[in-house]
Amino acid sequence: MPGSLKDGSLFTPAVFLGASTAIGTAPTADGRWLRLIVRDAAGGVRQLSRLPARDAPQFDDFAVDGDDVVWTQASDKGPVQIWSVNLRDGTPARRLTADTGNAVFYGNRYDFVFANAQVYWTATPDNPKITEIRSVPLSGGPVTTRTERGEWALSAWPWLTDDPAGQATGTTRLRNMNAGRDIDVRFSGAESATCTPVWCRVMVMNSNGGLAGIDVMHPDGSARRRIAGRGAQAAVTDVAVLDRFEILSEPGPNSDLTGVAGLVVYDVSTGRTVDVCPAANGVFTRNGVLWWSTGDDEATLWHTVDLRTA
Repeated sequence: MPGSLKDGSLFTPAVFLGASTAIGTAPTADGRWLRLIVRDAAGGVRQLSRLPARDAPQFDDFAVDGDDVVWTQASDKGPVQIWSVNLRDGTPARRLTADTGNAVFYGNRYDFVFANAQVYWTATPDNPKITEIRSVPLSGGPVTTRTERGEWALSAWPWLTDDPAGQATGTTRLRNMNAGRDIDVRFSGAESATCTPVWCRVMVMNSNGGLAGIDVMHPDGSARRRIAGRGAQAAVTDVAVLDRFEILSEPGPNSDLTGVAGLVVYDVSTGRTVDVCPAANGVFTRNGVLWWSTGDDEATLWHTVDLRTA
């Protein structure tokens, strides 16, 4: 996908709906507005929203469930709001709520979670020992709030994880909100891990504090295996995309300066590692699609793999 639209404006994808259709942002030709648009495979554009460019607009935290898409938008002139659109019924995008609390998003696929015809997110009240689990109906309506003691982040419904920063050391917990049951995930103090209810990514450290390798395992410690050596890194925050794919990067000598690195995917189901791109820049994944860019600002190309079809 070319990095520019037909009108010459730079397009930045935020989530792919498939291998060749994306939602993302692009300025208007006069530079006065930042648009949120759907860009289809033929290059057609449908505007979902727009905010004045002078107000530092932001469109973030996209989540997709079938035909429904949810995101946050904010600017210097207004607080964070949650918006949604149904891509099939053709109705305009609409604000679900501005009652977000002190919303916390971690840049992963569980920032918003769909369940029970509602969309959920987390917020932190004034009490740092409490996490709010907030939700609003996809059809619109008042926000419902429940509280959980501790510092939690959403995971696959109905689970929470108590390592919101993404890297617990020594032990971490998963909590099933429906059952009121906790699972303790244990590993060495020389390791750090990020977990979902299905898989954990374990960063194994050597005696000098450097990375020795990357393992995956189930939260109960079973099926543990080494998937990459010390020359690899996690390319995205999400663990085991689609409960199957670990997205990894292999930095080169100049990666710290250029941001360009090799892109590889480890398939947990087969134990196979696939080289995807020798020089990828800006690697992302959401909604089961992996995408990255090559080139520079003058000639950016976006590349995709729909992992749901693999």
